[in-house]
Amino acid sequence: MRGGGLLVAGTTSDAGKSVVTAGICRWLVRQGIKVAPFKGQNMSLNSFVTREGAEIGRAQAMQAQAARVEPTALMNPVLLKPGSDRSSQVVLMGRPVGEMSARGFFGGAGEASSGKRLHGGRQKTLFEPVMACLEELRGTYDAVICEGAGSPAEINLRRTDIVNMGIARAAKLPVVVVGDIDRGGVFAQFFGTTALLSPEDQSLVAGYLVNKFRGDVTLLEPGLDMLHGLTGRRTFGVLPYAHGLGIDEEDGLRVSLRGTVRESVVAPPVGEDVLRVAVCAVPLMSNFTDVDALAAEPGVVVRFVDRAEELVDADLVVVPGTRGTVKALAWLRERGLADALVRRAAEGMPVLGICGGFQALGERIEDEVESRAGVVDGLGLLPVRVRFGVEKTLARPVGEALGERVEGYEIHHGVADVLGGEPFLDGCRVGSVWGTHWHGSLESDGFRRAFLREVAAAAGRRFVPAPDTSFGTLREEQLDRLGDLIEEHADTDALLRLIEEGAPAGLPFVPPGAP
Repeated sequence: MRGGGLLVAGTTSDAGKSVVTAGICRWLVRQGIKVAPFKGQNMSLNSFVTREGAEIGRAQAMQAQAARVEPTALMNPVLLKPGSDRSSQVVLMGRPVGEMSARGFFGGAGEASSGKRLHGGRQKTLFEPVMACLEELRGTYDAVICEGAGSPAEINLRRTDIVNMGIARAAKLPVVVVGDIDRGGVFAQFFGTTALLSPEDQSLVAGYLVNKFRGDVTLLEPGLDMLHGLTGRRTFGVLPYAHGLGIDEEDGLRVSLRGTVRESVVAPPVGEDVLRVAVCAVPLMSNFTDVDALAAEPGVVVRFVDRAEELVDADLVVVPGTRGTVKALAWLRERGLADALVRRAAEGMPVLGICGGFQALGERIEDEVESRAGVVDGLGLLPVRVRFGVEKTLARPVGEALGERVEGYEIHHGVADVLGGEPFLDGCRVGSVWGTHWHGSLESDGFRRAFLREVAAAAGRRFVPAPDTSFGTLREEQLDRLGDLIEEHADTDALLRLIEEGAPAGLPFVPPGAP
C-alpha cells in the first residue's frame, strides 16, 4: 500500500482531530500496516523533544507512539508557540527561527526577530518544506495519517493554507471531517464546512465522523441520512463519548492523562491519606502534561489553581513551565501566589518548579530575549540565577535523583547558574523546594515514587505510593482505547479504501462554494 494517506480535518478546533488521528494510527498498526502521523503546522505550548533534538508538538509525539514509531521532526515541520495574543515563536524542522506576528505569518510583513528570516510572513514560504516532509514520510510508510488544524473552511486563510485543504489538494489526500456532537450543531457544521469549500477542495472531502456522541445511535441515523442526501457524502462512524481519554493534545486543561485519573479517583490510596497537588495555572503555561504522571498515582489528587487560598490545603505545589517566565512571575505576585509560595517554603511545605517555574523560584532573571524586561527579581526560594540566551536548549537528558534513574527532556532559552543547594537533576533543592528544567521526569516510575515519598514526609501525610503504577503501561492502555474506538465504531473497511485509493470520484458539489 506504500504511500497511502488520509487527512483528518475538523469542523472546529478541539473537535477531536488529535484523538481520531491517534486512534486510526493505533488501529492501522494493529493490522500490520506501517503508519506515521503528520501535521504540517501546529500551534501549541505543549511540545516534545525527539531523539535527534528536534522540538515538535506533543500531539504528534503521542500519535507516533500510537503508531509505534519514533517521533521525528518530519511529523510536525512547523510548530508555532504563542508568546502573546498576537505573536508566536516559529519552530521550523524542530528549531526556532524567530518570533513573528500573526499578520506576518499569515501574509503581512514579516517580523522574525532572529535566526533565519521568513520573508514576507509567510506561511506560504513554508509550503514546500512541509510538502517535502509529507512526501518523505509517504515514501517510507505504508500510510500517513495527517491531522488538520482548526477548520478547513477558514476562508480568510485558505490562500496560504499549509495544513488543511492546501496539503490535501497538493498530495491528493482524501479528507474525513470530524465534528464534536457534544457541543451541538454538528449537522450544520458538517454541511457548512463542506459548502464553504471550492469545488476542487470539495472533491476530496469524502465524508464525516461524528465524535463524542452520547445515547442511542439509532436516534441519530435519520439525521445522518438527511446529511447524506444534502451533501452526497456518507458518515464513516459515530464515536461514543469516552470518559477519561488521557492523551497529549495541543492545549486546554481538560486533556491528557490527568483527566483520566481525576475521573477515576476510584482508585483508593495505598496508605491512609491522599496527597493533594496544586498546579499554579500560570499564563502561557507549557507542558502542563508534566503533572499527568502524578495524577496517575492512586490517591493523588491534582488540580489547577489561580488563587492563593487554594494553596492552603495543598501537600505539593507545582509551578509549571511557561513560555513567559517574567509574565508568570508578575501574575504570581498580582494574585498573592508568590507570597503564599514564600510562606510555604518557610514552613517546609513542598514546592516543585519545572522549567519556567524553576526559573521563577530563583533569585534573579536576566531576560533580553523572551520578555526583554532586563533584570527581574525571582521569588528567591532557590540559589539560582537565570540568563536568557538566544539559542534554545533542546535535549533528552538521562540522569539520577533520589537514588533512581530519571529520563526527561529540555526546552528552554533560560540558562541557570546554580549557586548552592543540593543537586537535583540539572537544578537544585533547598529544604522542601525543588527545581529543574527537566520536563517529563515524573514519568520515570521509580523516581516519581521516591519523590512522592519525600513530599508525603514533608507534608506530614501518611500517603504511600502504589508499588506497581507504570505510567508507560497506562499510556499504552489509553492508546489502545483510541484504537478500539475506531475499530468498534467506524467503518474501517471504508476508511482503509480511502487510505489506499483516495476520495471516490463524482462527489457532488455543495453550493455556494468558496467566496
